[in-house]
Amino acid sequence: MGKSRMKKIRTIVAALTWSLFLATIGGGAGVLSREKEQARQAAQVEKPRVALTFDDGPNKKYTPVLLKELEKRGIHASFFLMGKNIPGNEKLVQQMQKEGHLLGNHTYNHVQLDKIPVAQARTEVEKTSNEIYKITGVYPQYIRPPFGAWPKNLDLSVTMFPVLWDVDTLDWKSKNVDCIMKLVCSQVKDGSIILMHDGYQTSVDAAVQIMDELLERGYEFVTVDRLLVL
Repeated sequence: MGKSRMKKIRTIVAALTWSLFLATIGGGAGVLSREKEQARQAAQVEKPRVALTFDDGPNKKYTPVLLKELEKRGIHASFFLMGKNIPGNEKLVQQMQKEGHLLGNHTYNHVQLDKIPVAQARTEVEKTSNEIYKITGVYPQYIRPPFGAWPKNLDLSVTMFPVLWDVDTLDWKSKNVDCIMKLVCSQVKDGSIILMHDGYQTSVDAAVQIMDELLERGYEFVTVDRLLVL
């Protein structure tokens, strides 16, 4: 074989080797890029979640202020409405639905369901569900039983999912923003359902601080249906 032919073969082999090397580097960069994206997505998925819930509304004075603060932060909450407070506040209920909040049932007169006859308890629930349906066109699936009392025999006549809580702010009792904040910050964890009320200025002020504090801690706020395994 002539020297020129050998030189040509060596040039081709060198070029192929270099091309293979570049391809390997490119492939490795691609793998690293994919791994980085997967890690980023995993971090998002593993973000701790918490649900803010509000009972007894809607309240003509304080609920609009709360809705405005929630919208500012892009946060969706869960509102458990008391039937007797809905008439005259239909626009607020419509706003809640439009802005992506979950609407639940809190009975019509805030009665303890295990202290009254089943037929009366069913009426308390159905009246509120019907009020919500008339405004939104959707029957609520979730109920916050007052005092956390959900009698098992009511399951047979009312097809709804009771939603309890693990962080009770006692905002209706203390009406003190600092007390509410200390309680929440000491008890909140991934998956917590925080119980509040939208009928007091102190509750709205505390809710704002809770949102900002937990967002700073890296929490994601979700509606309760995203936390419950049905």
